[in-house]
Amino acid sequence: MHATLDGDAVRVDPPGRERFYDSRGYGRPDGNALDLAPVEAAHLLFRGDLESVDGMGFRAFLAATDCTLPFLVYKDLRDRGFYLSPAREGWADGADAPGTGAAGEASETDFVVFPRGKGPWDGAVEYRVRVLGERETLRAAALADADTLAVVDEESELTYLAVERPELTGESADDLPTGVSAALLADRAVLWDPPRDLYARTFYGQPLDGRDADGALQCSLVEAAYLAERGAIRVDAGREGVVERGRAVEGERFDRRLAVYRALRGAGVVPKTGFKFGADFRTYATVRSVEELGHSEHLVRVVARDHAFTPRDLALDVRLAHGVRKRMVFALADADGEVDWLSVGRLTP
Repeated sequence: MHATLDGDAVRVDPPGRERFYDSRGYGRPDGNALDLAPVEAAHLLFRGDLESVDGMGFRAFLAATDCTLPFLVYKDLRDRGFYLSPAREGWADGADAPGTGAAGEASETDFVVFPRGKGPWDGAVEYRVRVLGERETLRAAALADADTLAVVDEESELTYLAVERPELTGESADDLPTGVSAALLADRAVLWDPPRDLYARTFYGQPLDGRDADGALQCSLVEAAYLAERGAIRVDAGREGVVERGRAVEGERFDRRLAVYRALRGAGVVPKTGFKFGADFRTYATVRSVEELGHSEHLVRVVARDHAFTPRDLALDVRLAHGVRKRMVFALADADGEVDWLSVGRLTP
C-alpha cells in the first residue's frame, strides 16, 4: 500500500482502517481511510506493510520527518507487545494530549501506551511516555508532569524511567526539649549539655564522642536552624544567626534544604545527611530509638523548581539508590517552604 503526506499526518486510503487500525491499532480512523502520525508510518514502512509515502521508502521518510528517536521507542514498545498511540488529541480513547500540566506548562507526552491485550479503542492507559535523547535536558517542573521517560542513549539503547509522586510520611517521635544552650562553631552547632533523648530517641545530631548519647552533641546547621525555630535550642545569635551562617556556607541552597528538612520532620520522617550517597538526605520513616535503628528508605536530593535535569544525572541517581536498596526522591523546593516530591526509578515495560 501507498500513502501520502497530509499536513502533519500520513493519509492511507481505504482499506487503511481495516488493515492497520482495526487489526493492529495504528492511527486514527476517518471513515474507511486512516490518518497516521509520521512515527507510525515510519514503523509500517520499516515492516514493509507500507510501500511508500509520497514515493519515499523507510530511509528517505525517516530522514524527511526527523522522527528517529520517537521511532526507536515506538518500535521497541511494539516489539514488547504493546499497542500505542501518539499523544494527539482525539486519536484514541484515553489518549488525548494531556494539555497543561501541574507546572502550568504544555505537557510534552509523546506516546500513550495501552495495556497488553488492549488497544486505542478500550480507553485504558498503561504508560504516558516522553522520549528524550541522553544529551537533552528536562526541567524539574516538566519532570513533575511526566509519567514515564524513555531515554535513548548515543548507541540507541533504551532506558525507561518511571516518575511517581510519593507521599513521604512516617511515625518517628519528635518530642523536643526547650531552650537547650548551643554554640555555633564553623559550619555546625554544638550542644555541650543536651538531654539524652535528643539523639537517642529523636535522632538529632551526632555525639561528639562516637555514639555516646550522654555527651556533647554536634548538629548540622540545617538541624540547628530547625531546632532553633522550634525553640528547642538557644543560640546567642538567635535562629536568624544560624540561618545566616547556613547561607554564608552554601548560599540560597540552604533555605531550600531547610524547607525540605522542615517538611520531612513535620511528616514524621527523620532526615539525616545523605553525603555518603551523593544526596542531601537519607530518611527514616520510623525511629523509636537509635539502638533499634533500621535501614533508611529514601535518598533525597533537593533541587530548585527551575533546575534542569539531564538523563545521565537521573540514571546515575537511580542506579545509586537501587544499589543501596533505597528509593530516589527529588524534592522540588522553594525557599518559602513549598515542597513537591518526585520519585524516579527504573522501569521494565
